[in-house]
Formats: sequence, C-alpha cells, structure tokens
Amino acid sequence: MLDHAANHAEDFRTQFVREPSALRHFPALVLNADFRPLSYYPLSLWPWQEAIKAVFLDRVNIIAEYDEIVRSQREAIRIPSVVVLKDYVKPQKRVAFTRFNLFLRDEFCCQYCGAKGDLTFDHVVPRSRGGVTSWENVVAACSPCNLRKANKSLKASGMTLRRPAHRPSAEEMHAAGRRFPPNHLHQSWIDYLYWDAELES
Repeated sequence: MLDHAANHAEDFRTQFVREPSALRHFPALVLNADFRPLSYYPLSLWPWQEAIKAVFLDRVNIIAEYDEIVRSQREAIRIPSVVVLKDYVKPQKRVAFTRFNLFLRDEFCCQYCGAKGDLTFDHVVPRSRGGVTSWENVVAACSPCNLRKANKSLKASGMTLRRPAHRPSAEEMHAAGRRFPPNHLHQSWIDYLYWDAELES
C-alpha cells in the first residue's frame, strides 16, 4: 500500500511539472501534530507538490484547501493550504547561529543606535582583542555604528548596547518571529498563527 501511495505521489509530481507557473504560489502551512506551526520564522511552509505528496504517503491530514484544483490522469485534488502532521515532531531547542537568526534576535535593528536597514555585524569584543564569533559577542549593527566602533572596546568607543548580546532560546525566537510575519499570509492560516493578536476574553 505504501509503495502504491509513493508511486501515486510521484505521479502527481511528474504530472504537474508542466502546470502553469501560478501554481507555484500555493504553499501549504505545515502544522505539528499539536496544531502549532513547525516553525514561525521562517514560517513552516511546503510547496504544494510536497503537500500533495505527503497526503498520498499518509503523513498529513488536510485541514484547509485553496480553491485551485490540480489534475493528474486519474483524478483531481484541491491544493492543500493547511496540513497537520500525523506524527508529532519534537521541536528543536537549539537555535542555529545564522545571519538571519541573529538579525531576528536583534529585531532587525542596530543594537547601538536602533536604526533599521543597512545592517551588518559587530563583534562587541573585537576579534583583534580576542573576541569570538558567538551569540554572546556578536550583534546587529548599522554601517555607521560599525565604522565608528571599529576595533575599539565598548568603553573606549563611548557606545552602549541597547541590550546585551545573548544566546536566544527557541521560545524567544518563536516570539520574535511572530512579531515579523512574512509578507504573504493566506486567510486559512490565520487561525493557526495568532500573530500577536489579542484574544478576546
């Protein structure tokens, strides 16, 4: 049965390769078995082909659908807009030390002056003074502040941090991600995201 489902999924993948490019714009929001997104930022989305494949492999349930329909030689299916995993995936507790995650932790603003845009990185303790590249020593900084601080210590530069550099928890990053939703949010996703919406009592 599983082999048949896998072959059927491959049918969908190969049959729809030549579908109009507009079909690329129907991602599915992927929820864990507890009905929470696998991640908030980046938001856990699958291309519609992956969502359909997961349906036929019996790995997910469809919660909501787009109006658009795709067809294979055998049948038609509405494109899923929200799917939920049948098996719970344990969330990753360790936050990867990446460029994007560092900007997200610092809310996309310079940690010296608060400016947004034209961001780069600064080692609080300069590498020339033994500073390491880590969560606890790197902050987002605008180019002018980066140039002003150069390889001086905080005290010597006369500058201060808006908040100390620190290793963020997964919960902190989820909260930060919810404050910076992606540009596109399909209406069917809203009930599962709660982008800092106040709940009615």
